[in-house]
Amino acid sequence: MNRRRPTLLAALTLTTAAALTLSACGSDDGPSGDNDKIAGADTGGEKSASPSPSAESPGEGRPKIELPSDLKLVFEGGETGDPVKDAVLADSAERMRAVDAAIAGTDRDKEALGFYNTGKAREAAVSWVGQFEKAGATVTGEVRYFDRKVTLEGGTSAVLTFCADESKGFSKDKKTGDVDRTPVTKNSYVLYNTRLDKNAAGVWQTSQIISTRGAAQCQP
Repeated sequence: MNRRRPTLLAALTLTTAAALTLSACGSDDGPSGDNDKIAGADTGGEKSASPSPSAESPGEGRPKIELPSDLKLVFEGGETGDPVKDAVLADSAERMRAVDAAIAGTDRDKEALGFYNTGKAREAAVSWVGQFEKAGATVTGEVRYFDRKVTLEGGTSAVLTFCADESKGFSKDKKTGDVDRTPVTKNSYVLYNTRLDKNAAGVWQTSQIISTRGAAQCQP
């Protein structure tokens, strides 16, 4: 995961600010304090909203991802006019949805999790989902991803930066259904800096992802 990640699961306690961000992250860094900083990257201007990749049309050979009805992920700026960049954005969005589907239990076999992650990002994502399972927690509400900017590095690698608005995202106890509605603060907004690599099947897999909670670039 990343260094700004709080050690909340040690006490089996999930906060609003952590739940949705951490469900979506996965780098080669271990857990540490919530206020630790990670080197991020500049993001581009916000684009008009466009629908995220449809769970109903995952594409040939791609796993179908379903999220529970009480969890919504919104991805803005999905069309750049460049088909390669658009593919990077689409697969990154599916990666985020895949991690939350694994946490929510709608992808019990974690098929999509492995499909859209590779290397250290995959190891971290699987570990993080396991911690949610041990805590008996899931995620609910809405998270918005915006200012998504792709920089291509050759034909098979790309860097993608984006922001997350988690002000409406919460953690939920699976057993009781109780939702932990914590206050919205600057830490409800997170800057992500990710690397994706295109595999032999043409899938842009996330290989690294780091983030900066409370980043000025992502504040409303």
